[in-house]
Amino acid sequence: MSTISMRKTTVVAAGLAVAASLVLTGCKDGNEEVTPAAPSAPAAQPSQPAGQPSGYASAPAGSPSAGGYDGSSGAPAAGNSGAVAKSGQAFKIGEAATVPFTSGGKTGQLALAVTSIEAGNPADLASLNVADKVKGQTPFYIHYTVKNTGTSDLSFSSVGHIKGLLDGGAESGVLLTIGKFDKCPNESLPQGFTNGKTQTSCAIALAPTGTKVTGAEYWGDPYNNLSSPAQKGLTWK
Repeated sequence: MSTISMRKTTVVAAGLAVAASLVLTGCKDGNEEVTPAAPSAPAAQPSQPAGQPSGYASAPAGSPSAGGYDGSSGAPAAGNSGAVAKSGQAFKIGEAATVPFTSGGKTGQLALAVTSIEAGNPADLASLNVADKVKGQTPFYIHYTVKNTGTSDLSFSSVGHIKGLLDGGAESGVLLTIGKFDKCPNESLPQGFTNGKTQTSCAIALAPTGTKVTGAEYWGDPYNNLSSPAQKGLTWK
């Protein structure tokens, strides 16, 4: 499992074939007490475009492909002209951040873009056998795109460390799955993931009933306070 942020975020791990057996709060190993994401007052939401479900966030109209990325290739739109994103930098949904990437001894560079945030249904999680862990919470699916913009082959690496942000900016809960989950697929990068290759992925955020996930944060190294207390994650709204 990936290193967990020192900030207090509820993480629920679930296997698709077996019942969930691990719940972590913050970074204390073996702590099985579930601390739900802090509730916040629901903010007034703008009207949704026709055909989109309530709770679905996307890039504003006028962006390339109305989503900030090329829908035919899945490539995110450049959000910072190739410059490496700074600690705490904010982006619009659909806009790409250039980030350094390290995984399993491999190093490289990625263009990372959160492309949409979609409200799910608690019933979606029935197959995960985590009903007691997620009671009173609604899943939101954070869809994101990664593109290899470096020179390294990042085959079989995992790009995670994506969490949701509730109305008001509080962190959502996080649900980690092991195995295939069609509502929100999250797979390792494929073989031959070299410069120019792109893959879409998804992270599951949990929001207390009555609140919504309206933003997302990437807190992978070096944008986490494990490497430096001054470092802050990259955000999309």
